[in-house]
Amino acid sequence: MNEAAKLSLDEKEMRLVGYRVIDMIVDHFAGISDKPVTRCRPRHETERHLREPAPQSGAPIDQVLERLQGQVFDTIMHLDHPRFFGFVPSPSNYVSVLADALAAGFNVFSGTWLESSGAAQIELVTVDWLRSLIGLPSQAGGLFLSGGSMANLTALAAARHVRLKGPDPNAVVYCSDQTHSSLQKALRILGFLPEQLCRLESDRDFRLPLELVARRIEQDRRRGLRPFCLVANAGATNTGAVDPLADLAALARREDLWLHADGAYGGAAVLCPEGRRALQGIEQADSISLDPHKWLFQPYEIGCLLVRRRSWLAEAFRERPEYLDDAQGSDEEVNFCDWGPQLTRSFRALKLWMSLQVFGLRGFADAVEHGIELARKAEARVRSSTRLEAVVPAHLGILAFRCIPRCGDEAGADALNRKAVDRLIEDGYAMISSTRLRGRTVLRLCAINPRTTWQDVERTIARIEELAEAIDSAS
Repeated sequence: MNEAAKLSLDEKEMRLVGYRVIDMIVDHFAGISDKPVTRCRPRHETERHLREPAPQSGAPIDQVLERLQGQVFDTIMHLDHPRFFGFVPSPSNYVSVLADALAAGFNVFSGTWLESSGAAQIELVTVDWLRSLIGLPSQAGGLFLSGGSMANLTALAAARHVRLKGPDPNAVVYCSDQTHSSLQKALRILGFLPEQLCRLESDRDFRLPLELVARRIEQDRRRGLRPFCLVANAGATNTGAVDPLADLAALARREDLWLHADGAYGGAAVLCPEGRRALQGIEQADSISLDPHKWLFQPYEIGCLLVRRRSWLAEAFRERPEYLDDAQGSDEEVNFCDWGPQLTRSFRALKLWMSLQVFGLRGFADAVEHGIELARKAEARVRSSTRLEAVVPAHLGILAFRCIPRCGDEAGADALNRKAVDRLIEDGYAMISSTRLRGRTVLRLCAINPRTTWQDVERTIARIEELAEAIDSAS
């Protein structure tokens, strides 16, 4: 057999290539502030550079790495950039990057205890740390998934199994108009019809009104429908708004509904006092989704689902095929493939566990507080501007605001804000995304990167003011 057929490098080559890859990663971390935040090539350019037949023979690995650097890594939007404020940043950290390399290098299969007892124990421990931080009881548990979307899907699948025992065309799920689109997608995947999701208008603070949802539940019961699940925002993506979790939990108990708290964005704020106050009542939910690759500073992909009783997951997902007889083990051994949709699972827990070991909870809590404070200072800066206005007060690291045109109607204001985002993306200095609130186009700043400075935020706001002025002048 020739060497290429073994799909391997010799020890010396592995070390040399490994050092080169580490140098690329370190250079990225060390120099990211000096890079443009956004570099997006049109499709015809990426086709020209990267479209080719599958290679019949291999190329030198240095050549492959150079091509990756110039044609892939230099043409991405850096969601870990200190001036990336759009969507939800993924700040990442170097320790977790190394953890991912180790998990891949040892090729850990984290589906059964037989194949990864140490990895399973790390996942049990790390999930339990999150359980304790949230305040769930000792019988609660969960697992790591690819992200918040899969956590929400898994939660709804468990809720349907536990509460409905299967599909029911009369079942109804309730949420606000600020609920993340992953919930609607999850219900569609699970076979729910569009009319089985009741999206209710949020109040002036973009929170789900308790009286409105209670009234709708009563109406639906009178119509012969079967209310079974209530979804609450624990930090909405648009504004950081938190629904009245304690009150909704009491309503869910009274009406015998499953309460799911979507904390994919904001749930990690429980690490600091202000966040814990804002999220009061989250510990009463039946299920909670978290997204450690957001405000717990992990690289993609890692989401987390917590449920009030870990036995619910096994009830909903366990299968016992004959080819896994050898992997069943004793009752005390946990097969995470029985707790969620995946049999083949990577060792996602390692990066969160390892970074917590290195930086500690206090380091993570300080980083969360830093993001909250940056958004609060950004609000004060926006309120002092003659070209900008705050639409919603800063909350949990998010500020919604918009540019004010010199003249014109609401349509003109919407156009100005859309153009400002487009110009900012072209400029590359920073990234702020837009959204729509109450039908108006607004800008949205999400400042959760612990390496972001106030200077980064202030200069980005100043750049938006300059762009708004230039757009107005050209109109």
